[in-house]
Amino acid sequence: MNQELLQAVHFLKEQKGLSEDVIFDSLEAVLLTAYKRETGSAAEARVTLNRETGAYTIYANKTVVEEVAEPDLEIGLAHAKEINPAYELGDIVQLDVTPKNFGRMAAQTAKQVMIQKLREAERDAIYDEFIGRQGDILTGIIERIDTKTVYVGLGKTEGILPLTEQIPGERYRPKMRLKCYVVEVKKTAKGPQIILSRTHPGLLKRLFELEVPEIQDGTVEIKSVAREAGSRSKISVYSVDGNVDPIGACVGPKGQRVQAIVDELHDEKIDIVRWDEDPALYIAQSLSPSKVVSVSVWDDEKISHVIVPDYQLSLAIGKAGQNARLAAKLTNWKIDIKSESQAEEEGFEDFYDDEAAEEAFDAEEALSEEFATDAE
Repeated sequence: MNQELLQAVHFLKEQKGLSEDVIFDSLEAVLLTAYKRETGSAAEARVTLNRETGAYTIYANKTVVEEVAEPDLEIGLAHAKEINPAYELGDIVQLDVTPKNFGRMAAQTAKQVMIQKLREAERDAIYDEFIGRQGDILTGIIERIDTKTVYVGLGKTEGILPLTEQIPGERYRPKMRLKCYVVEVKKTAKGPQIILSRTHPGLLKRLFELEVPEIQDGTVEIKSVAREAGSRSKISVYSVDGNVDPIGACVGPKGQRVQAIVDELHDEKIDIVRWDEDPALYIAQSLSPSKVVSVSVWDDEKISHVIVPDYQLSLAIGKAGQNARLAAKLTNWKIDIKSESQAEEEGFEDFYDDEAAEEAFDAEEALSEEFATDAE
């Protein structure tokens, strides 16, 4: 039996990826449970298991008394002195109570407990593995689609892609390979629950980190991401090296880097914006591909007024306000956009006399070629 036990330990270690310590601890718990079920003993007991030979011994603690009232818990003084003459009343004696043969019920109990313990250990191992991947990208294969929930195989377990985390209009099918962002890893009674997302802004950020070496080595930094999954996204980047163009690095040779990301997100449009510490310049660039005439900002309220050429107003606002909305999310500023004619009609020019007017500037002179490239 001992050799079979060791073979089982080796199998579980190789197939389930569990450590020997976890398996042997589970076996000790199984043997103790089986012993108590077999004997009905209420004694405090423990199991020692030789991890090289597989031999085990069960010990029970009994208190030395004058007269035994509870045989499971007590041992007579005379009997104790036969074991060791040094024992006195009140001492604790450890007795080898290992049954010669476990009965059928004990074996069944041992099997059930062992299965339960190993499942718990396997779940804990999976949780420990994936909790460290929270906020990362995992590549999996779609195993099944249940109503509107997609289940993605991740090797030892599966992740859940809820409807709310799916890109609108994206079609999923079994056996399809999919990159997903790990939103959350939960511990549940049925094992770890891994919530995945295809819509999270973090997915776009991590895809750029994977595709662009300059981001990986820290030369280019991603400052902010704004995303409306399946439609359009904006990402602002900055280079710590003046000789490295952050937008060019992200676009890649012949647009290969950004195109790989666009393909992964099924033709989601991506605007790559140059981050600037000057909020007015940053806001102007965030409205790419629209041209900007002037920007005025109020730092305390995080409010900005932007004037664009009349023919650029619809482009600056975007379809259903999308371009302006994404620019506001990207910069974390409230952006009020007016055309030149609207600004003149509404007396927008009066604010140039305010203290904040000093922050306004003429984009045609100050921005020149600084506008962000629309990397679609």
